[in-house]
Amino acid sequence: MANGQWFPPEWPERIRALADGTLTPVPARRAATVMLLKDTTAGPAVHMLRRRASMAFAGGAYAYPGGGVDPRDDDHQIRWAGPTRAWWAQRLGVDETGAQAIVCAAVRETYEEAGVLLAGTTPDSVVGDTTGEDWEADRAALVARDLSFAEFLDRRGLVLRSDLLGAWTRWITPEFESRRYDTWFFVAVLPEGQRTRNASTEADRTVWIRPQEAATSYDAGELTMMPPTIATLRQLLPYASAAETLSAAPARDMTPVLARARLADGEIVLSWPGHNEFTKHIPTVPTGGGPS
Repeated sequence: MANGQWFPPEWPERIRALADGTLTPVPARRAATVMLLKDTTAGPAVHMLRRRASMAFAGGAYAYPGGGVDPRDDDHQIRWAGPTRAWWAQRLGVDETGAQAIVCAAVRETYEEAGVLLAGTTPDSVVGDTTGEDWEADRAALVARDLSFAEFLDRRGLVLRSDLLGAWTRWITPEFESRRYDTWFFVAVLPEGQRTRNASTEADRTVWIRPQEAATSYDAGELTMMPPTIATLRQLLPYASAAETLSAAPARDMTPVLARARLADGEIVLSWPGHNEFTKHIPTVPTGGGPS
């Protein structure tokens, strides 16, 4: 492949099935992912993980900490700092309970997969080191879904710091995929005193990498990424610091990006609106050679 775009071999067949009406799209599950940033002498760096090759979805691809929404976080009012649930509902395009659950998912997944927690004992504080045995026991319980995030915050008397997150973009998995997610992407700055670690069982490597370095490696075919990942990396390039990136988030367009497949000149054209670099041309009749 010319670059590192993730393109599963089963996509052409599934796209053809969707086009001829023999494939029914599965519902997209709500999800959240966080681009965790820190400043370095060479500029901002973003925390990324490499999904294990054995993973059914995007195995081997580089991504950010993230995962599905826990429905239990919809209906439990938690201690909350920052913009109100009503503000987040308008920003994310959902109702208030959904907004709480999506923000909770962003904070919880960052803690589960990177060991970084965007919460504090007061509305203007952030917890320090979270690597102790008691913290690890709670993190493991969250991963196992033995403990909801709302219960975790209550147990520790913590306030969720929604003001430390910035909603960046929203992508919906194409309709022809067998696993589909409606994913809100956030940015956040690594809190002082905390450090990342590979806490995820789904990843075999984590890195802090400058967005330009990651994008260059993708273009050279050295790093595999899904379209939303490389697209968001390129969107980080103009910013000179992590704080500057976070401050730019409120002005970002949150219109969902959803891939489209259409028939044209005897082939299926797969495209992502506003992201021409991902366009693929797929024969309507399988040729055995894969996408052109």
